[in-house]
Amino acid sequence: MYSHQQLMMDLVVVLLLCGVLLLPSTAKDVPFDDNYRITYGNDHVAFFNQGTQLQLSMDVHSGAGFGSKVNYGSGFFDMRIKVPNKDSAGVVTTFYLSSNSQYAHDEVDFEFLGNKEGKPYALQTNVFARGVGGREERTLLWFDPTADFHSYQILWNPYHIVFYVDNIPIRIYKNNTASGVGYPSQPMQILASLWDGDGWATDGGKTKTDWSQAPFIASYQDFNVDGCPLTDNQNMDIQRCQSPNYWWNQRKFWKLDSNQMKAMEAVRNKYMNYDYCSDRNRYPVPPLECSSNTYE
Repeated sequence: MYSHQQLMMDLVVVLLLCGVLLLPSTAKDVPFDDNYRITYGNDHVAFFNQGTQLQLSMDVHSGAGFGSKVNYGSGFFDMRIKVPNKDSAGVVTTFYLSSNSQYAHDEVDFEFLGNKEGKPYALQTNVFARGVGGREERTLLWFDPTADFHSYQILWNPYHIVFYVDNIPIRIYKNNTASGVGYPSQPMQILASLWDGDGWATDGGKTKTDWSQAPFIASYQDFNVDGCPLTDNQNMDIQRCQSPNYWWNQRKFWKLDSNQMKAMEAVRNKYMNYDYCSDRNRYPVPPLECSSNTYE
């Protein structure tokens, strides 16, 4: 059996050789109020360290959430998160981008799916484009996400979306609109939340939330935003967000290099435990992007 420790050692070697750690560092001790606001559950939110760390709590009465004050048209979105410990089955911790459109919305998701104590969390990623989702992938992390803060990052530019964990790419979703594949292209808000998803989150909804373990606590850090903010004239202004003047739109970020691919493949081969493209019960005919959205 390939151990967590061995995978981590291999990843460290790959990262040191490959320059995967060369993404610009955006982490800054920026106060929450500079870029974000609470969206619900005000009485389930606590601040620490001069407002540079936030805790969301959830009990049987409510969860909580927050969101960016403005929408963005592209960027590199980074959040440091520590998810609830103990028996967290049914508990969902999120960090994601979402458009405000009620219909045909775009969305790019990190969702941490809690589990019975001692069993691993699944990190689920998903992409909605023009209202079409169902593109879930799940990865079992090579560390304990309840023990400390780790960075979860989304690169969104006109060429692809890349999901990173601690600067290690774990998934790519390419812009293949020329092939008829939907791609998120609407203004999107940064959002985060802690909520009860026991209807589906653990064992397909068979394992329910144990409210005797409440309150469940998720902690967030790094409220700096490296993104292209939009004005009120959002749909016209979004073209500005494709400019190479923003570092994440520059040519070197149009695709992963071969060494970054090796780092991603190491994670996917050992820790990815669900891929919608391989689920023939859901998709007897694989979605179009499963053939065009290759990892090359």
